[in-house]
Amino acid sequence: MKNKAPFINELALPIVTAPMFLISGPNLVIECCKNGIVGTFPALNQRSSEGFEEWLIEIKTTLKEFEDTTGKKAAPFGVNLIVHPTNPRLEADLKLCVKHKVPLIITSLGAVSQVVDAIHSYGGLVFHDIIKKRHAEKAAEAGVDGLILVAAGAGGHAGTINPMTLVAEIKKFYDKTIILSGCISTGRDVASALQMGADLAYMGTRFINTEESRATDEYRKMIVEAGASDVTYTASISGVHANFLSASLKAAGITEEDLKKDVKIDFGKELDTEAKAWKTIWSAGQGVALIDDIVPVSTLVENLKTEFKSSIEEQIKVLENFPK
Repeated sequence: MKNKAPFINELALPIVTAPMFLISGPNLVIECCKNGIVGTFPALNQRSSEGFEEWLIEIKTTLKEFEDTTGKKAAPFGVNLIVHPTNPRLEADLKLCVKHKVPLIITSLGAVSQVVDAIHSYGGLVFHDIIKKRHAEKAAEAGVDGLILVAAGAGGHAGTINPMTLVAEIKKFYDKTIILSGCISTGRDVASALQMGADLAYMGTRFINTEESRATDEYRKMIVEAGASDVTYTASISGVHANFLSASLKAAGITEEDLKKDVKIDFGKELDTEAKAWKTIWSAGQGVALIDDIVPVSTLVENLKTEFKSSIEEQIKVLENFPK
């Protein structure tokens, strides 16, 4: 465990809640951390760096009050930074993360050693999301502390590789923290991720349907009604392949012909037009098939604990009865 994230054994469950564009905010992060799992959010969910800092202060202050009042230790929180030249806020937001000593940074669209060094300067950790071995190798060279393996069926910008194969392939050369993403909706799924060799499960879509998320009621309802086949994998929205709820694509007027082209739709020249598109074109993973309710984070975590424990106990019984 010497190369693994030190907080893993302090969590109520080995879960990192994914930073979801437009969906994750202080309320969701705080409730996740209070209930013993890692809560995260994208820095760009705030329209400005000033607003981003306000969120950091709110999260840190609230979690400290929680710890002082209850005597319980909250799980660490994290921030997602888009590490790409097209992100004009990267430098300013990175400085704020260093200033406020954000425990965990999740980097996307580039693994840059200078960013890793800046976070390491105060003892923070950096996890980087990847969809294939080549990306993982580059991130490992940059010195990241963990790799988020975004496997087939995950919400958002997902890969196409089976999670079993992806975990096994990465573990051949990487001995630090492995976080698995893709269709993880239940406690049993979390246990399965660990059995595959991951250290942590990365859950996004399941937490859209919590009362603390910033999702609309219509979005949550569509998730409840969706099955695995109601998710479309396309590059039409952002230019990078991602999974979206098919019904939301149809409602936005995107046709089968648009999707067959599999190239980004021209939403206009304004900087925030793609963000506006994501407000009505809703991302979700194939794990929607197992989501049929909308609950507070506290209830969801308790349910996940029960499912996780039950699945582990079942496996122990199988092992005990297995021929010697």
